[in-house]
Amino acid sequence: MSARFAKKWEERQGEQPFTERIKEAVKPPGPLKPRLDFAVRRIELQVQKLDQATDRFSQRDKSIFAKIVNAYTKHDMPRANVFANELAEIRKMEKMIMHARLALEQIVLRLQTVSELGDVVSTLGPAVSVLRTVKAGMANVFPEAERELGQIGDILSGVIMEAGQSTGLAINFDTSNEDAQKILTEASTVAEQKIKEKFPELPPGIPSVQLGEKTPTKTP
Repeated sequence: MSARFAKKWEERQGEQPFTERIKEAVKPPGPLKPRLDFAVRRIELQVQKLDQATDRFSQRDKSIFAKIVNAYTKHDMPRANVFANELAEIRKMEKMIMHARLALEQIVLRLQTVSELGDVVSTLGPAVSVLRTVKAGMANVFPEAERELGQIGDILSGVIMEAGQSTGLAINFDTSNEDAQKILTEASTVAEQKIKEKFPELPPGIPSVQLGEKTPTKTP
């Protein structure tokens, strides 16, 4: 690890005048590790917000499921089917949120293990790709989270560029995309399994809930 990089990695960032913060928004300067720590804290905050959203959807899920059972016991199949369709949309949202949460957790774990120079480029490349994918999924549902994840991605991209300039290392985009896809695929698989374990199946005779990728345009 070069002395120049080590100094930028370890030194702490002090208070900055407003004009300097403006410059940083254009081209983020300063030590790298504090910026990674800052990104981790912001991602963890988004995970907490997704947990809160999950709680809201879980309550809605239970309420709608109870309505389905009630309609079913009264042999009101048209009404039961209407509620079943609504439940399907709710569970798609729940899966999407859980998928995003699991993916963000994996990014946090990776960022927390970055300690060597070579780790910066190899770890942050896939992390940025995952963030962009999760950000796109949040666009129509949680606009605030979309903006926040975009800003976090910009921070990490700045770190990658600075590390590359300091060391001459370049991102292997094929490897980064492959690693990012592995994270997303694993998160999707786990999310679907957790949804199946968490929520009861519908009574026989009601169309089953399909956990596709269709995204509603608003939260409950």
